[in-house]
Amino acid sequence: MNAWTGTASTLAVVVIAVIIVPGSDLAAQIPAPLNDLPNPYESVDDWGKLPDMRQWGSTAGVDIDPDGVHLWAIDRCGGNSCADSDLDPILKFDPTGRVVTSFGGGMLLFPHGLHVDREGNVWVTDAQGGEGRGHVVIKFSPEGEVLLTLGQPGVAGNGTNHLLETPCDVVTDLAGNIYVGDGHGGQSSDDPSTVARIVKFDRHGNYITHWGGWGSGPGQMRTPHAVDIDSQNRLIVGDRGNNRLQIFELDGTYIGELKQFSRPSGIYIDDNDIIYVADSESQFDNERNPGWITGIRVGSLSDGVADFRITGAVEAYPDGSNPEGVAVDAMGNVYGAVVSGGGAMVRSSVKSGVR
Repeated sequence: MNAWTGTASTLAVVVIAVIIVPGSDLAAQIPAPLNDLPNPYESVDDWGKLPDMRQWGSTAGVDIDPDGVHLWAIDRCGGNSCADSDLDPILKFDPTGRVVTSFGGGMLLFPHGLHVDREGNVWVTDAQGGEGRGHVVIKFSPEGEVLLTLGQPGVAGNGTNHLLETPCDVVTDLAGNIYVGDGHGGQSSDDPSTVARIVKFDRHGNYITHWGGWGSGPGQMRTPHAVDIDSQNRLIVGDRGNNRLQIFELDGTYIGELKQFSRPSGIYIDDNDIIYVADSESQFDNERNPGWITGIRVGSLSDGVADFRITGAVEAYPDGSNPEGVAVDAMGNVYGAVVSGGGAMVRSSVKSGVR
């Protein structure tokens, strides 16, 4: 969550919201696919330039620096893994798209989620494990110094304690407490013992509690792929395997769910509770989320309405890109971190003349 005054709330259209709470008559309803929403954005994919002729690989984690204009992103070392590479996977871009800082080479296997806290520290999840690396969340200073490690490198947890198992994403609250979406494999598993939970640590990295568990009931999860916190201090979880956002108090109390933002891979929430939800998977088959297509859906958490869908259509992705991560800068530019088709960083801006 970062501060800027967004444009989305001024471009409203009427869409029926489906906010599901336990025991309500809406509990069995799934909204019709919201694919034909307006798109008041235009997109470019040549904004972020990597140094030394380096080409983008798959990317997912992306966030905005506290200054509101610099962008932090991960690149999986020109491919879809950093296991055999010493390239720096953590990159900081200035507003012109030039890399001004990079670090993390040789430290991560599969960099995945990325969060920048209020002090500018950069948190990255490593969502694979082996050979003494992975299954961790690492907190870096803005200069790349390791300040804290959650989990034990190379050791997979079983979902019962502080040890992590393919952690997906991370976010911190105003007090510095840390929330990790733990368990990447739930969406493709039928095993109830599969790790799928939220893990809470204090600001020093001490384990506090966890909640969730594999499944599709209220509060259960099948890959908690993205996490963020809104202005009401509620944890919003992108429960990708269940095609929904789940809403919790910061102590784990379940509040409800939203299904009208499609299959969430990435989440960004601004200070006005405008939510940007990246769907990277729906269009690949008609099984995971039938009828829906990829893109970034934009709406408000105050009413649960999805107002827009940013297609991210550019030359390399003429039918629309499929970002796995999303972030928004202080000017309202939306960055989609594209995971497939070679990978890309697509920037979308409100079209000239649209207010």
